[in-house]
Amino acid sequence: MARYTKESLYGVTAQNNGVLDVLKHRTIPKNQDDQSYIIQSQYNYRPDLLASDLYNNPDYWWVFKERNPSIIDDPIFDFVAGVEIKVPPLSTIKTALGSQ
Repeated sequence: MARYTKESLYGVTAQNNGVLDVLKHRTIPKNQDDQSYIIQSQYNYRPDLLASDLYNNPDYWWVFKERNPSIIDDPIFDFVAGVEIKVPPLSTIKTALGSQ
């Protein structure tokens, strides 16, 4: 059975007999310390690479979609160069996930 860390998109979704239940969304709140970021071409379709570069953790790839729901509907195919998103600081993410 797969086990997911607190950092994972699935970290609080129940598992029954090795099967994930319906996804329990995790919200990343707006914060005055959020930064505007324009997605660069090296991150096309790769939110995991940006998460790795910004947060030293590619498992935070889903944070961009959850923080920018009106901009990013599909967390992979809407993640393209030129799109401006809000990027929360690591401290906001850790607080939202109960890691701090």
